[in-house]
Amino acid sequence: MSDSFLSLIPPILALGLVVLSRKVLLSLSIGIISGAALLNGFQPLPSLGMLYEIVAGIFVSDGGLNTGNVFILGFLIVLGMTAALISVCGGSRSFAEWAARRFETRRGTLSFPALLGVILFIDDYFNALVVGNVSRPVTDRHGISRAKLAYTVDSTSAPICILMPISSWGAYIISVFAGMATVSGFAGVGGLEAFIRTVPVNYYALIALLMVGCVVFFGLDIGPMRTHEKRALSGGGVTDPAKGTVAKETGNEPGNSAGKIRDLILPIAALVIATVTAMITTGARASSEITPLSVLENTDVPTSLLCGGVVGWLVALFFARSRGTGNAALGRGLWSGVKSMMPAIWILLFAWTIIEVIDQLGTGEYLAGLVSGRIDTALIPLLIFLIAGFMSLSTGTSWGTFGIMLPIAADIAASTDPELMFAVLGAVLAGAIWGDHCSPISDTTIMSSAGAQSHHIDHVVTQLPYALIIAGVSAVGYLALGLTGSGSIGLLVALALFAATVAVLRRLSRDTRSPAAEPSEAP
Repeated sequence: MSDSFLSLIPPILALGLVVLSRKVLLSLSIGIISGAALLNGFQPLPSLGMLYEIVAGIFVSDGGLNTGNVFILGFLIVLGMTAALISVCGGSRSFAEWAARRFETRRGTLSFPALLGVILFIDDYFNALVVGNVSRPVTDRHGISRAKLAYTVDSTSAPICILMPISSWGAYIISVFAGMATVSGFAGVGGLEAFIRTVPVNYYALIALLMVGCVVFFGLDIGPMRTHEKRALSGGGVTDPAKGTVAKETGNEPGNSAGKIRDLILPIAALVIATVTAMITTGARASSEITPLSVLENTDVPTSLLCGGVVGWLVALFFARSRGTGNAALGRGLWSGVKSMMPAIWILLFAWTIIEVIDQLGTGEYLAGLVSGRIDTALIPLLIFLIAGFMSLSTGTSWGTFGIMLPIAADIAASTDPELMFAVLGAVLAGAIWGDHCSPISDTTIMSSAGAQSHHIDHVVTQLPYALIIAGVSAVGYLALGLTGSGSIGLLVALALFAATVAVLRRLSRDTRSPAAEPSEAP
């Protein structure tokens, strides 16, 4: 159905229902069922058979275990249990108390996950889950909402990964560029060089990172984020992702009173070191020529995450035992850790299912076809950015958008104006990240919610205004780029508009006395 607008119905239906009803699984179910029905002529039995094959394929592929998916699910469970063990032995409480003495304001506290998110650029999954879990005890202590933590995590993880060649994202994109060497206007340019030339014209990713900095330092609470911040600051609690209810978020972490800071630091450090080591090892084994880029291109991220997670869990278990934690308390802690990750796991399973249905519908190909006709050259970067954004939003996959849109964008640039080649490629990357930030079925959005332990739809709704503002600024930049043919002018226009927008938002924040702009005393 790649040549029909009907391929848009399931994703639009699912996205619309998610926003209106806030019931993620129900909305995704309706989108999945409608897509299967369209693919099978509304015949019930073939539709059910297709859905069974898709769901089974999540766990079993090519006659064996689908390790990519199963290991990601296993990592989520292990991470939840690790976080619970750290809490049981008192590590979270001790770390929060230590941080509270050093971060005396909410601004300083929020800068911690923002900086950590920029530093851990190796992989977005790894970034989102580690930063969220490490930062949560600290932000809880200072009355920062889980929704704002999730926004900070999500808006640093993917944007920094897509700007760094030494990352899983950078390696993937470089490999795609390397396969496009025969495209007119691309000859003589290597994959790494092409990637580097797209960084200055990836307006959305650059401005998204700047926006996080402005949110941290100026207290820019826009739309629903203001409600969550006021509620967290007043001690009113946040929505509990596991129960769908409001739960207190005071920052008073339970656990052994004898717990030490190292009970948190060492398990997380072990997880990070083991994961990076496993990524290097798996990448080196799969590479014919061992270079930094080839290693990252061939690394097995799911396997590496699970290996690192198990090592971190074992270290956390050791410290829990060393603090005299009994079997009953350990059992309760482990089970609570598993339960804390179940909402994210269910959403991820449903998201993978609808992504496969959408792929079979050909939604991405239909959207890509909309830009393959006769287009005014000046509008090409802007239209490419918008189409890539809507494709990523509706399909829930930025990497899938890269795979479809990058070759198409290169062909369009080659046939119209080869000078725009890297501008339109950068527009694809930027649009994919924008759509990823807006999509409730995006895996990175789900991971960020899980890491921050924020209700998933709370995160989607509170991040959306920021993403739309950045997208609007980026769109003006791409229009200026198309009109002038200069990526530098487009970036300057976007930055100037962004600065003016921040000035307006700061004035509005002062007028309404945003709680995020006010310092808080350390407990």
